[in-house]
Amino acid sequence: MMMRNRVMKYWVIVLLTWGFTLAAMAGDGVKVRVGLAWQPNDAAYERVILSIEAAGGEAVILPQLRPAGFEYDSLTLCPRYVNGVGVLRQQYADIVKRDTYHGTDAAELMADVQAVVFLGGGDISSTLFAVPQTWHGIEGDNSADATRDVSEYLTMAYCLDHDVPVLGLCRGMQMLGVVSGAPLIQDLTTYYEGLGLSYHYLHRMQRDADGNRYYTPHDVTVTDHNSLLYAIVGTDTIHNVPSWHHQVVGDVTGTPLRVTGVTETDGINIIEAIERTDKRFALGVQFHPEEAVRKHLKGQPDASRFMPLDDAIAYFHALITAVSPQ
Repeated sequence: MMMRNRVMKYWVIVLLTWGFTLAAMAGDGVKVRVGLAWQPNDAAYERVILSIEAAGGEAVILPQLRPAGFEYDSLTLCPRYVNGVGVLRQQYADIVKRDTYHGTDAAELMADVQAVVFLGGGDISSTLFAVPQTWHGIEGDNSADATRDVSEYLTMAYCLDHDVPVLGLCRGMQMLGVVSGAPLIQDLTTYYEGLGLSYHYLHRMQRDADGNRYYTPHDVTVTDHNSLLYAIVGTDTIHNVPSWHHQVVGDVTGTPLRVTGVTETDGINIIEAIERTDKRFALGVQFHPEEAVRKHLKGQPDASRFMPLDDAIAYFHALITAVSPQ
């Protein structure tokens, strides 16, 4: 019986993946090329590559984008651009925000992809916020990478200006928010303490005895039926999204963004999905559907705790469909 169930599960995955592939290749038979925004950790690409390929697209790792006139030591910004905690210094952040990709080879480097996924990862330099903030000061979450921040800021700005469809995952959603002018809450625990409330770590597990963290599942409420998010999920509640973050988009007032998903957390709605209303497809989700894809396709023992495989692949299929021949 156990062997038969495993075989059935295998063929369900094969048929699902093949169905998405046929949909993505409809028309001229050429796969949509989906770029992965550059970041320095090659291992982090695996989950998103799996997800894009399962949805029928071709994954392409994009080159690093560099502002005109900035100096690098191999792939890394020279030390003078970065402060002691890895955050981009304000004077250089101001140049990035002012000039973005102009004066760079962004158009040439982006010419071969039709859509872009922005991956999860560490904190974004708070100097890049539309209204800069000082660093949150939590040494245990000191994961800023100014070199990555600069490349992703330029890449996101180029995509939005040229209406290239984008999907932002966790940090990628935060970058969509930052480039669009939204502030970030830099640390949820500190934020709740400032409100006199307790935060119960709904969005990521606390460290275990060995100092490790893991993804945690929770539900997301879809707040707008007239949205990309609702078109993808077709339900008012997205169950068991894989979550691992301590920063979130704080507010979208005065920006071209709208909130389309939230999670009620200790009495407060935390933003879980944002969209650009002026673009054909610019969606950010604060969770990790690509992690659910990986868990299911790799047969990991905790896969059943998280969203089903077809639900997770749907985000990537929707991105591909946005640029597929009709």
